[in-house]
Amino acid sequence: MNFGDLPREYSSPENSKVVILPVPYDKTSTWMKGADHGPHALIKASMNMELYDIETDSEIYKIGIHTARPVDEDSSPKAMVDAVYKRTLDYLEKDKFTVVIGGEHSVSNGTIKAHFEYFNDLTILQIDAHSDLRREYEGSKYNHACVMARAQELGPIVQVGIRSMDAEEKQYVERDRIFYAHERHTNPGWMEQAIDKLTENVYITLDLDAFDPSIMPNTGTPEPGGMFWYEVMNLIRRVNEECNLVGFDVVELCPNEINKAPDFMAAKLIYQILTHRFLNEVK
Repeated sequence: MNFGDLPREYSSPENSKVVILPVPYDKTSTWMKGADHGPHALIKASMNMELYDIETDSEIYKIGIHTARPVDEDSSPKAMVDAVYKRTLDYLEKDKFTVVIGGEHSVSNGTIKAHFEYFNDLTILQIDAHSDLRREYEGSKYNHACVMARAQELGPIVQVGIRSMDAEEKQYVERDRIFYAHERHTNPGWMEQAIDKLTENVYITLDLDAFDPSIMPNTGTPEPGGMFWYEVMNLIRRVNEECNLVGFDVVELCPNEINKAPDFMAAKLIYQILTHRFLNEVK
């Protein structure tokens, strides 16, 4: 089973510019469990996508999208992060654009570290409902609630869509680099201001709970007041127009058997981000 159900011509490692790296890990989530089933559900849903994109008149799969074997390390959060780091760095050194799919948000720690090590002048753009700035949570520095605290130790971050945080996290917020969800309705220039904070190279970590739960209910901690599809797509498009997107992850899909639409939405999201990133290479 591979992303998009692509034939070998477009999915073999040697023919692919993109690598999809599943990380089915869900050991530190604190409410609804099931994100470890997210990568499988997402890839399964992707097999039903139309590969032609109407908006851009493109078929981005022709750049080659390889689905790698999952990272199966789950002995500890730190061991998992180290495994993701090593796999990601290996793909980067092979000149592969790497997309990590979770799993809970802690899986992003390893791939963020690898990208900071590999690329200069890099900023992490976080699209998320939660600030994730706790220095430690439930005895671990690698809890899902600490992802952006670890990223801050490596380099600059910009946070978008945040609408939930603990009071202790306020001291770690960089006020000119965080764009709260409620401010989208009072500050029409927020997107331009956020993009102005980015550097030449950008890595996106996208927690699916950034979306409003009316369209993305299948996450571990859904929050009201989220973003909608075209708002996020506009942000992704603008980032690709003005910066160099070097990688991204999509995390926190918590699938259920009743509603499959969020699985498909997560798969389509990945395909659309890749479309905007590689559009100039398929036209």
